[in-house]
This record gives sequence, structure tokens and C-alpha cells, in this order.
Amino acid sequence: MQKNRLSMQMQLPFFPTETKLINDSVGFREQNGTVYYLHNGNPVYCHAKDDRNGYRFSLASLAVNRLCMISELCTALGEGRKNIERYAKSYRENGASYFFKRKETRGQCYKMTQVKLSSIQSELDQGLSMYRIAQRHDISESAIAYHIKKGTLKKTPVLQADYLHH
Repeated sequence: MQKNRLSMQMQLPFFPTETKLINDSVGFREQNGTVYYLHNGNPVYCHAKDDRNGYRFSLASLAVNRLCMISELCTALGEGRKNIERYAKSYRENGASYFFKRKETRGQCYKMTQVKLSSIQSELDQGLSMYRIAQRHDISESAIAYHIKKGTLKKTPVLQADYLHH
């Protein structure tokens, strides 16, 4: 096996110039918006450049199948060790299909549903404070402020005269 690895290293001109090696036998490259993972020059995995779940699956597969060490993947791809360990754990516990049936939820507030946004908007329109609204809905004040800044919620200005009569 060691002899094969050394001979593979000698065949590097076989790889296109944009290929980056992860270790002696595994590399990756991007071509026309697709990322290819190569083992001894043969593609073993590929995914669209912006396909995060395909990327996670590929790294998990390389680690779980022991084609690469996690530290090699970290160095070559600049990915955090904890992330790759999490991908590999998900692969071992849930299988390959886990990566393709899961919904991408990063950057989404799981507590802020459309119904809750409508209710919060109604309370903002009534002049309630963000602090009081946040307490009622079990969310942070900053979540409301974020949605106001984003434009999903509108804070209505409370007129001084209206405020005194309430």
C-alpha cells in the first residue's frame, strides 16, 4: 500500500493544476461550479460549489471511510475540527441520507413563526414595549429589534399624547 501511495505522488502531473491534495492519495478541485474529491486520481464524491449538505456529506464520508484524517481535512479545507467531527458523527449515527433529507436551518429563528410575527406586530401597533412583547413571547428583545431592522416588523412611533392617555 505504501508503494502505491508513493507512486501516486509521483503521478501528480496526472491531476489538473487546480487540484489540492488533502493527503498522499486524496485531493479535491473545483471545475465549472462542481467540487470533485479524488482518490488516487479518480472522482469519488462531488457536489455543487454552494451545496452545504453535499459538502458536509463528502467530508464525513472521507473521514468515516478513513480516506483522510480529520486533521488533514481541517488543514486542506480550512474547516474547523469540531465541524468535521460533527459531520462524521451525524454520518455514523444517521447514515448518508441524513445529509440530503435535512432542512438547512442555520440563520433562521426557530421561535419566530409567521403567526408569532403577526402577533408581535399587532402588539407593536398597540404601543407595547419590545421588552414586554419579548417576555410574552419567550424571545429576546434583540430578536424583535433584528426583525424591525430587517423590515419584517415595523415599530410604530408612539405619540406623547397617546402615551399619557394609556
